[in-house]
Amino acid sequence: MSIIDTDATLHEAHRDNHTHRDVNGGWLRPAVFGAMDGLVSNLALMTGVAGGEVSHRTIVITGLAGLAAGAFSMAAGEYTSVASQRELVEAELAVERRELRKHPADEERELAELYMSRGVEPELAREVARQLSRDPEQALEIHAREELGIDPSDLPSPTVAAVSSFASFALGALLPLLPYLLGASALWPAVLLALVGLFGCGAVVAKVTARSWWFSGVRQLALGGAAAVLTFGIGSFFGTAIG
Repeated sequence: MSIIDTDATLHEAHRDNHTHRDVNGGWLRPAVFGAMDGLVSNLALMTGVAGGEVSHRTIVITGLAGLAAGAFSMAAGEYTSVASQRELVEAELAVERRELRKHPADEERELAELYMSRGVEPELAREVARQLSRDPEQALEIHAREELGIDPSDLPSPTVAAVSSFASFALGALLPLLPYLLGASALWPAVLLALVGLFGCGAVVAKVTARSWWFSGVRQLALGGAAAVLTFGIGSFFGTAIG
């Protein structure tokens, strides 16, 4: 009884500890890129304009325009990219579906050879391929996974990607604008809030990576801060030169 209990305990411990984080990036990629891009690009845009010693009103209008233009651009680009990828995958699935319908024996043999190449005994590989090929849709899914590396039932949605990119970019771009919209007249509150946001985004991303939260946060803070300093310098230079 003690052995059984020990085995059960070990099994439960393995089950509880043997979990993995989401590495596909289906939700993470557009959200992270959108928020980071919104923060960095609008912060850099606003500091660049502020470096030219323009009015408070001009900085706010520039930030709002940057938010709207960037969010729509991100959404359109993400939609086009994901839609094109999905259409390519669907075209390849159509080819595979046609081959399964016209040449089922050849496709079954191809699947068996694939399993044999991975170390499965020939007789067992042929039997597994035969059983899996009974259902055409199951066979299509298996061939798609093995040959194309895709899951036909889990294709990305262009609409979801576009909406998430739009929302995350707009949210990120809003941070440096927020102090101005709340009545601030100086640049430093906007820069401070944006840098805090960059650090926070980097720290949150670390939750699904192997990096520590502070390293990821500082890295994003440094990159965003460098972009703001650079554009402020450019704005100051050209503002002086043009003026």
